[in-house]
Amino acid sequence: MLILCALAVTVIAQKRLSIDEFLAEPIPEFARKLTGQALVDYVNKRQPYFKAKYSPNAEAFATSRLMDMKYTVTPKMEDVQNVDLDVELPESFDARQHWPECTSIRYIRDQSACGSCWAVSSAGAMSDRVCVQSNSTMKVHISDTDLLSCCGSTCGYGSLCTRCRGGFPFEAFLYMEREGVCTGGRYREKNVCLPYPLYPCGHHANQTYYGPCPEKRWDTPVCRKTCRRKYPKSYEEDKIFGYRPYYMPRDEKLIRQEIMKNGPVAAVFIHTAGEEKGLHGVRVIGWGTENGTDYWLVANTWNTDWGEDGGYFRILRGKDHCHIEREMLGSKIKF
Repeated sequence: MLILCALAVTVIAQKRLSIDEFLAEPIPEFARKLTGQALVDYVNKRQPYFKAKYSPNAEAFATSRLMDMKYTVTPKMEDVQNVDLDVELPESFDARQHWPECTSIRYIRDQSACGSCWAVSSAGAMSDRVCVQSNSTMKVHISDTDLLSCCGSTCGYGSLCTRCRGGFPFEAFLYMEREGVCTGGRYREKNVCLPYPLYPCGHHANQTYYGPCPEKRWDTPVCRKTCRRKYPKSYEEDKIFGYRPYYMPRDEKLIRQEIMKNGPVAAVFIHTAGEEKGLHGVRVIGWGTENGTDYWLVANTWNTDWGEDGGYFRILRGKDHCHIEREMLGSKIKF
């Protein structure tokens, strides 16, 4: 499944323009305001790469899980990693296969009806990096709840209640450096410090049904700096720390090198056409090429019955499509 600015699609074989020719075509002003079926019809008519389908339920589902547009950032130069290419890069790479013992990489989270993708995807990338950089000797799930609820005003705008409307992944990694992050897990998961407090709303295949989704979004959970009952460590003892985070240079080869060396990265992709819906934070775990088109392999945070292969999607690589390559980031873990 390829994604074009948050439209889930199925690839079809057709005679087509080159990617560069396609991307160079201007987007008409009227198309920037399209929504729903009108947007899908427009997309299907103007390109031969895939066939988009419209689902009103899917649109409402996605809207409650996106971040507000105000969380768009331009990385500062001093926060961008200065690095040279020094490894031979394979044509394809899947972190799930490269580090099979790091089960966190295959762990698809569910952010529920909250724009917490910035915290959930960051916690996922942190978890992967703990395992990868410890040579698989340390396997944990970092708590997205600790980031979402306790990071403070630096991670988002305004009061605590706005954290379910978005936040800054870079600030989440800074919180890991400054305060540390405890362990977490799925809703009601045991043997972790702070599991996710929002249930996976709605029906999901082969999973427990906890209840419907709210009409709008959940309120942001209150920060609780104590681990769940019967957990053997204190909140402070459970913390895992990282070094100062860094953005990747806007060079897809250097991004690939970073993933191969240090583990999956957090990323944000941004609205570029159609009516503005918001931003979305994700976790990039690999890359490949299909029918001559290069792509990133991306883990989403919308449960395992969304997307390809149980929670994943692919997005165009090397063209900064939907600005996916502008906000890729990570950090080294302290051991």
